[in-house]
Amino acid sequence: MATLLDGRLWLITLTALLVLVGVNAALQPNFLEPSVLQSNLTTFLPLVLVAIGQTYVVLAGDIDLSVGAVVALVNVTTVSVIAALGGDSQSVLAGLAAGIGVGIACGLVNGFFVAVLRFQPIVTTFATSIVFAGLALRILPDAGLPVPEAYWRGYAGGLFGVPTVVLVLAAALVTIAVVGRRPFFTRLRAVGGQRTAAFQTGLSVGRLRIAAYVLSAVFAALASLCLTGETASGDPLMGQTLALSSISAVVLGGTALAGGVGGPFGSLLGALVLGMIGNVIFFAGLPFEYQTLVQGLIVLAALAGGVLVARR
Repeated sequence: MATLLDGRLWLITLTALLVLVGVNAALQPNFLEPSVLQSNLTTFLPLVLVAIGQTYVVLAGDIDLSVGAVVALVNVTTVSVIAALGGDSQSVLAGLAAGIGVGIACGLVNGFFVAVLRFQPIVTTFATSIVFAGLALRILPDAGLPVPEAYWRGYAGGLFGVPTVVLVLAAALVTIAVVGRRPFFTRLRAVGGQRTAAFQTGLSVGRLRIAAYVLSAVFAALASLCLTGETASGDPLMGQTLALSSISAVVLGGTALAGGVGGPFGSLLGALVLGMIGNVIFFAGLPFEYQTLVQGLIVLAALAGGVLVARR
C-alpha cells in the first residue's frame, strides 16, 4: 500500500511539473533552447540537492531546519580555504574537501543532539542553524570574497560537451537510485513509520537517524558548492530560504512529514515544481508586489491537493 501511494503522489508531482513546463513554454518562447534550460537548471539545482537531502531526514520522522545555515557555512569555509592557500587548482580542491568536511561535521552535530541526546528535532536544528550561521559570519563577516576563475568557469562549463550542472544532477539521480536499493532506505522508512517497532526488531535507530542527518548536510554542502560556482564569491547570508523551501519541495514530492512514506525522487520533482512556479509567475508579468503572494498561494494549493490525494 505504501509503495502504491508513493507512486501515485510521484505521478501527481510529475504531472504538475509537465503542466508548468507547458505553461512556461507558452509564456517564454525560447524556454526549450538548451542555453535557457541550462540556465534554469543552474538556478533550480541548489534547492533540488537540499530537498533530496532533507527527504532522508523527514523519512525518519525528523526535520532539518539548519540546511540553509549549513549552505552558508560551507560556502564561507570553501572560499576562505581557497583564498588562504593561494587560489591555485590544488587550493580549489582543498576548499571543496573542506566544504564537504564541514557539511559532514554539521550533520554529525545535528544527529548527535537529536538521536543520541534525544532533543526535539525542530528545536534542535533551529538552534544549530543559529550556531552555524554565527560561525559563517565569524569566518567571513562581509560578503564578496571571490573564488578563482577556474572554479566558476568549471561550474559554468562542462565535461565532454555535457554541462556541469547536468552532470551534478545525474550524479544526484544515481545516488538516489543506489541508496534506494540499499537496506538503509527500507530501514529508514521503518524508523519513520513505526519507531518503537523498528527499535524492538533490532534496528539501530540512533545510527540510522544520524546517517540521515549526515546525508542531509552533505547534500546541503553540495548545494553550497554549486551556489559558490554560480555566484563566484562567498556570502555568509547565503541559503537563508532553503530550509523552508526544501521542506515544501519534500511535501510536494509526496513525502509525509510524519515519516515513513515517500522518497527523494519525488522531492527532486517537487523542487523543480517550485522553481517552475516562480518562472511562470515572473514571465506572466505579475506586479512584483504580488509575485510572492501568488507563489505562496499556489504552493499552498499544491500541498492541499497532495494531502487530499494521500487521504484518499
